Amino acid sequence: MSYLYDAYIKNETQQKWFSKIDILASKFAERADKHDREGSFPFENVDELKKAGYLSLTIPKEFGGEGLSLYEFVLLQERIAAGDAATALCLGWHLGCFLELSEERSWKEETFRSLCEKVVNNQVLVNRAASEPATGSPTRGGMPQTKAVKRGDDWVINGTKTFTSMAPALDHAIVSAQIGDTGKKGNFLIDMKQDGVTIEETWDTVAMRGTRSDDLVMKDVKVNDESLVEEERGKLDFPKAWLLHIPACYLGVAVAGRNEAVNFAKSYKPNSLPGAIAEVPEVQRKIGEMELELFKARELLYSTAAKWVNEPESRMEMGPSLMAVKHVATNSAAKVVDLAMRIVGARSLAMSSPLQRHYRDVRAGLHNPPMDDMVISSLAKRALNE
Repeated sequence: MSYLYDAYIKNETQQKWFSKIDILASKFAERADKHDREGSFPFENVDELKKAGYLSLTIPKEFGGEGLSLYEFVLLQERIAAGDAATALCLGWHLGCFLELSEERSWKEETFRSLCEKVVNNQVLVNRAASEPATGSPTRGGMPQTKAVKRGDDWVINGTKTFTSMAPALDHAIVSAQIGDTGKKGNFLIDMKQDGVTIEETWDTVAMRGTRSDDLVMKDVKVNDESLVEEERGKLDFPKAWLLHIPACYLGVAVAGRNEAVNFAKSYKPNSLPGAIAEVPEVQRKIGEMELELFKARELLYSTAAKWVNEPESRMEMGPSLMAVKHVATNSAAKVVDLAMRIVGARSLAMSSPLQRHYRDVRAGLHNPPMDDMVISSLAKRALNE
């Protein structure tokens, strides 16, 4: 499997981190089926990543973190996802928050520093809570129904957030809300242990079961003025490069599916053939198609991540390209897993086969932001506005 990663590891720092994560991801793979069956959160995986210092990966060095870039972020996330997709997707949201905040510096420095130091020193987990039943994906721009009203010197927040990944393990949530009756929205930093914050265990899906993306319910949650960490900035928002953790995650699932199929093809020897099915031309064709899908999607992912890192002056124009990576990668990942199941055949449908889990998990990527229609529309507008 080494050639799948060797081409993308460019220096000693990346090799050091990859070697560390490679060992952990192999352990995660052994537990993935259990968490999928139970719909349980992989606390032990997260604990091992905490001990490895992974939660500080994208926190700036000046605040005690590793200060690694978008490129390292997606490289390591892909490897974790090949072991356990739910663990990777969860940590992707946490690390992505800090990568975005590190690059944009949109918060007050002392507030950002304080949160970073909590992660470095206390290993706290953070995620954004933005999705709601009435608005759908926050990337479509709907106004949140969650509302923050000023009462004296404090804000009082009421509302419900859906798809709150890592809900049972979160220490803090960055919650989007309407700011009073201003027609504007802002983000509030919420302590998950404070009064009025509860989790409703609503997560009951066929895919990414271990993410425990339950509902976050806030009833008369009182926070001080400093908790309003960010107000709406309008059309000057940076492209969301940190969302590349999404395609990285689903490509990791595809790699896992590919490995299952290749190993099966080399070892399965039905008595109707003189050797393993790997010698059958049609099986070889399907394996070649898997390799081609992975190659084109991963090249696009890593070249785009490298451009973001190496050409900061180009970032404001990279929005459509970043969106295109997600579209290509998630659709290619779904095709790879489908091909893997065609190679293995009916055995891939057995609950004991990892392929049926990969098949369910990879479908979730099609519903993570940005959606396919938004990507196509964005690319069309760029072409027509030249």
